[in-house]
Amino acid sequence: MSSDFRADDDDARYLALQARDARFDGRFFTGVTSTGIYCRPVCAVRTPRRENCRFFALAAQAESAGFRPCLRCRPELAPQAAPWSVQDASSILVRQALRLLDAPEAWGEPEGGPLVAQLAARLGISDRHLRRIFEAALGISPLQYLQTRRLLTAKQLLTDTRLPVTQVALASGFASVRRFNAAFCAHYGLNPTQLRRQGALPDAGEGGHPVRLGYRPPLDAAALLGFFAARRIQGLEEVEGLALRRTVRLAHAGMVYTGWLQARFDPARAQLLLLVSDGLQPVLAPLIARVRALLDLDADPQAINAVLHPFFPRGDGLRVPGALDGFELAVRAVLGQQVTVAAARTLAERLVARFGAPVETPWPGLHRLFPTPAAMAAAEGDALGRLGIVHQRQAAIVALARAVDQGRLPLHASSDLDTTTAALRQLPGIGDWTAQYIAMRALRWPDAFPAGDVALHKALGVQGLRQPARAAAEAAQAWRPWRSYGVIRAWAELSNK
Repeated sequence: MSSDFRADDDDARYLALQARDARFDGRFFTGVTSTGIYCRPVCAVRTPRRENCRFFALAAQAESAGFRPCLRCRPELAPQAAPWSVQDASSILVRQALRLLDAPEAWGEPEGGPLVAQLAARLGISDRHLRRIFEAALGISPLQYLQTRRLLTAKQLLTDTRLPVTQVALASGFASVRRFNAAFCAHYGLNPTQLRRQGALPDAGEGGHPVRLGYRPPLDAAALLGFFAARRIQGLEEVEGLALRRTVRLAHAGMVYTGWLQARFDPARAQLLLLVSDGLQPVLAPLIARVRALLDLDADPQAINAVLHPFFPRGDGLRVPGALDGFELAVRAVLGQQVTVAAARTLAERLVARFGAPVETPWPGLHRLFPTPAAMAAAEGDALGRLGIVHQRQAAIVALARAVDQGRLPLHASSDLDTTTAALRQLPGIGDWTAQYIAMRALRWPDAFPAGDVALHKALGVQGLRQPARAAAEAAQAWRPWRSYGVIRAWAELSNK
């Protein structure tokens, strides 16, 4: 069965629904007219009759049509559907708008004007044009999409945590509990406390309750965690089996929160089980978004494999490792310039031991936070030099830290690609390889391409040519728009030789 549906291909969607095929999870939702409920394709309830099914590409479309989310399959667990587009300009604008609206930072009440006007200004168009192309492409307004994102996030927090309803409302982007209760009742026909009573949590063990996050298979969890294990920094992160553990610092809404998380894959259910410390519970919504980016849970393997499988037939389950914090990833990228993975890890461990703050976790091996931009901006060359960091990289780290600390260089998934990579290349000691590597992992750009990467040259067999970077770029044109995934697969093939 093809992974791409035509607009009128509802019969194919119904076949995927009958098969409960997890590959299509998040690619569409089914509204059942006889119940008024909408479900994921993997819902375990009895398959509804074909004539009772309406299909939607987005949860927001189903809710706009009057359907309520299923309490059993829980649409808020579905991976997001936001494939990179090479279609017309309107489609690209809509996709970029969705990408920005998916960021929890956009869910609150905006300052300085209406949200749609701010979003349109960021995209370089008028708010009227944004509403027009949004409704033409999706049949809903930007605010309707945003409201569904807020409400489904709230539904997950109510179901999977014991956060007070007030904190759930604020974490989901509502300015007040009154507005939250009104919106929840209007959309779902019950108030938040009723939903919580229906899905009451049992008593928690020592590790608390896991928050479940869905993804589309195939996902090679062993390979993804192996990538992190090879680069793990002692005191900061560790990998054990199918679990990744690490310390966390998260700045949100003018506050800084610290703690730890554990992310464990459950391949049988195509889910990730996320545990976080009590200190991070108030920022669980933005942390979930970062974990999804860290482990690339929203990738669409079928679309990617359709392009890359002919070149890398053994890499269908590989994902692009992301980052919890863009600044951390950027510093680690600088430390990894022109050295081995092991050498870069050693330098990073020294940096964390010298400048990172202590933090308590349940695991003796995790006890340090990555240094803040402010701490690195104030670092002196002698202190960095004693760690074995050469002068050029000292200057790059300090300049990078100052740009991030002063708010001039945001490094996250909703950052503008061209503006950010151009700003990175203007910093001392940061060239195109580093900028593209940061774009690939921190900005989550699926078509990033570090053309100057030596390992990539070896994998492609162009290392002996006069201009290997140009040859690599030419060879990878056929990978577009998924060159980031092609790079990961090329690296994997090289390591397996």
